[in-house]
Amino acid sequence: MSIARRILVTWLLFGAAAVIVCLLAPLVGSTSISLRRVFDSSVPFAENADAQIFFVARLPRVLAGALVGSSLAASGVVLQALLRNPLATPFTLGVSAGAALGAMLALTLDLSSGVAGFSAVPIASFAGSLGAVAIVYGLAQARQKGLSTNVLLLAGVTLNSFFSALILFVQFLSDFTQTFRTVRWLMGDLDVSSYAPLVAAAPPIALSFAAFAVLPRRMNLLSVSDESAASRGVDVHSTQRLAFLSASLATGAAVSLGGPVGFIGIVVPHLIRLMVGADHRLVLPASAFGGAAFLVACDTVSRTALAPLEVPVGVVTAIIGGPFFLWLLIKDR
Repeated sequence: MSIARRILVTWLLFGAAAVIVCLLAPLVGSTSISLRRVFDSSVPFAENADAQIFFVARLPRVLAGALVGSSLAASGVVLQALLRNPLATPFTLGVSAGAALGAMLALTLDLSSGVAGFSAVPIASFAGSLGAVAIVYGLAQARQKGLSTNVLLLAGVTLNSFFSALILFVQFLSDFTQTFRTVRWLMGDLDVSSYAPLVAAAPPIALSFAAFAVLPRRMNLLSVSDESAASRGVDVHSTQRLAFLSASLATGAAVSLGGPVGFIGIVVPHLIRLMVGADHRLVLPASAFGGAAFLVACDTVSRTALAPLEVPVGVVTAIIGGPFFLWLLIKDR
């Protein structure tokens, strides 16, 4: 089968799977709803409980799960190619910890007001992620014109540990209510009750995916070596910058929307590689669709498994991702 046909089949199969999961997820929950009644125009929306559950309680979080899952999975693919490390994740470079620190400060300081009608917590989270990106990028640029992937990785891991310590310090100074809210947010939370957070996160995610669209062929060559890529006409330095900045931007926007949901960026890309191979022209789009479907499915489990209690979605992804990560380590050994 030609590569063009394989790409088309990959888009159709994985895209269809993501769409089906996103269409079915709003219909599943502790309260049964009728799809016919949801779209019954003869009943006013204020009196239509099924429509309110579908459009207010469930559909926004399904869309949030799709955005967050696809962003983290695609970012994982890009960073694994950039660092040539199969265990790299979107949280490796400290972006998630910076976003979490910003959110923790907003929650602890009880910043109820936002900007242009948007909550202060996702704004602070996104600002924290941009600060972490700026620090890591500046350190990795210090010695040469291009990015040093070794310095990039070391700086990211160090910054991640430093921000994590600051998060613990902020929690230590917080009262019980603030600590509960921050811990709950750190577990991952897709419980969005409006479309405003989706509107705020969509532009940076769309910008990142526009950059992802030009990267697959270059990442195939970068995965071998910088010299191999350069000998085939790839501008290695600009590709490294584009990959790092786009993946970091997508990660920051995803974390600001759903919190630090772990393991998506490592579980999904490796599962996809087992199915479609290592060609990034196939892996990247399939991972984006697979990440969306995976996180939406995990969120559906999180809100139905122990209903009426709701398990944080980050706990569900960790329960699945932890054993997979250990299996991956054993397999690589």
